Amino acid sequence: MRGRFLTALVLRIDIDGIGEAFHAQLDDQLRRTPQFFSGAPMVLDLAQAPALRDVQALSGLVEDLRRRDLRVFGVQNAADMDEAQLQGLGLIPVTTGRDAPLPRPADPARAPAAQPADVAPPPQNRIVQAPVRSGQRVVAEQGDLTIIGSVASGAELVAAGSIHVYGTLRGRALAGCHGDETARIFCQTLSAELVAIAGLYQTSETLDPAALDRAAHIYLKDEKLCMEVIA
Repeated sequence: MRGRFLTALVLRIDIDGIGEAFHAQLDDQLRRTPQFFSGAPMVLDLAQAPALRDVQALSGLVEDLRRRDLRVFGVQNAADMDEAQLQGLGLIPVTTGRDAPLPRPADPARAPAAQPADVAPPPQNRIVQAPVRSGQRVVAEQGDLTIIGSVASGAELVAAGSIHVYGTLRGRALAGCHGDETARIFCQTLSAELVAIAGLYQTSETLDPAALDRAAHIYLKDEKLCMEVIA
């Protein structure tokens, strides 16, 4: 048995009423960026949509999404929902490490003495001294990722920290994949299919035109991706 690092899309729903406007906006997004959603696993975040924590309301939404070939498999921020009902919809509850409760001793009077906090392991940065070809996926699970070369269309870079590309970035770059909002993306020439930091992304259709085909620095500010040209 081996652990694997996998990425999934999170669809955060900010309204309780799922109507025509929601579906129209979703369909427009699917038309503009079909390659981003194709075959990607998806999680529904219901933090801002408490009405959807009702199993019947959620069932209708899940059916609508699956009819659009969106592979919904889990929900976030739905702790009050019955897991058996979720399983009936083919869903599982998904939490992050930050949501997990700390273990507590059964008898506080017999709790062991406090131990020094574990020292965080050092980052494991990864350097690839070659171009990344189409179809390749390069991952740095615990640090920064540096590519000395170009990244072809159809390739994907994933890093817990920042991503540095000493060449043209044409594929996908996902920095801060574990939620690090301070992560950055740097490249000598920006021509990406998709860039993302801590789950917030932009596709080629929405990249800042002023930064295209130039050396660029991408970072997160106020939950928005910002792009600056490196002089």
